[in-house]
Amino acid sequence: MMEIELWWLLVLPIFFGLGWIAARIDIRQILKESRALPRSYFKGLNFLLNEQPDQAIEAFIEAARIDPETIELHFALGSLFRRRGETDRAIRVHQNLIERDGLSASQRLHALSELGQDYLKAGLLDRAEDIFIKLRGTDRDEEALKNLLEIYQQEKEWAKAIATCDAMPNHADHLWQKEIAEFRCEMAANEMLHDRHDEAQRLLDEALVANRKCVRATLLLGDLAAKVGAGRGDLNAAIDYWKRIEQQNPVYLALVAEKLMTVHVQLGRMEQGIALLRGWLERHPSLDLLDAVFRAELENDGPEAAYTLVRDELRRNPTLLGLDKLLEAQIMVVPPERRPDLELIKNLIHNHTRRVARYRCDACGFKARQFYWRCPGCGGWETYPPRRTEEFDIIL
Repeated sequence: MMEIELWWLLVLPIFFGLGWIAARIDIRQILKESRALPRSYFKGLNFLLNEQPDQAIEAFIEAARIDPETIELHFALGSLFRRRGETDRAIRVHQNLIERDGLSASQRLHALSELGQDYLKAGLLDRAEDIFIKLRGTDRDEEALKNLLEIYQQEKEWAKAIATCDAMPNHADHLWQKEIAEFRCEMAANEMLHDRHDEAQRLLDEALVANRKCVRATLLLGDLAAKVGAGRGDLNAAIDYWKRIEQQNPVYLALVAEKLMTVHVQLGRMEQGIALLRGWLERHPSLDLLDAVFRAELENDGPEAAYTLVRDELRRNPTLLGLDKLLEAQIMVVPPERRPDLELIKNLIHNHTRRVARYRCDACGFKARQFYWRCPGCGGWETYPPRRTEEFDIIL
């Protein structure tokens, strides 16, 4: 036991001394490298930290001029140009890097990837595609695939987009089934436009195989059944398809409410259609669904029934948009001498609700007055539910 303790007493000072020497060498190396960097480099970093990109760019340009061999500085400069929308300058920076001698293989791939992103940001999709295809099979393969997927979506090359998704690594958190189903729906919609119904049916069936909860595929199958012919069997099939949406995602029922009522009228079953819509409205309150039921009640049972419907719904779910609809119904049932005052109030409410009624993306929060299957803000599919909300701009 005594021998072990003596051994440690002898060895520990040696280890301590070696560690102290190594630390001193590292510190001296860091100080030497930091002194070698241009002063304008640190000024640029300071501007970035203070969110002053214009001044940061000027400082980095000066630093790159003083020390043109600083590769990482050129990457930072090109990225800043691209983020500011100065894609021409970003392209020149990255092209110069690619043409430079002495770059390592990883640095050259990095520069090529950055140039592809410059082209993509500039809208030069053909050039961007060529670069990302070159990057396939390299260390930047996954990055290339993601950028190619974005290019094919912008170009509406849905078959290529599906092939790109199939080549993606199967990450546990994203298996791409939702996107593939949407791409097939895009292709099916085009086939329906050109009356190629069998091909559209095949694509929609494949979309549901990829993602059984794809609301859009079910909706389009109903549209296709209603379009194929005026036969009662086709119309009943359309109703069955649209009713399935309640099990997939009831938020989307508002998109088929008007279509469903039209088909029920064609079948001579308007009362049944209204009952179905009222059941949906009770289980899944929605301003757009309320509007569809209101129109149906107005046509079938008159203004009094429509007014009662909206009044009861407003009591259950009080909103300004519902109040606007209530005033519209009330104007129809009040005596003529009271209508001017109600119309004045309705116009004021309506003008305000037009400004605050928005559809909102669940992923990025992008707001717009119309519904999109793909969010214009973040590019997500089915992240933009067709459910209007009242968004107020708060001024402090």
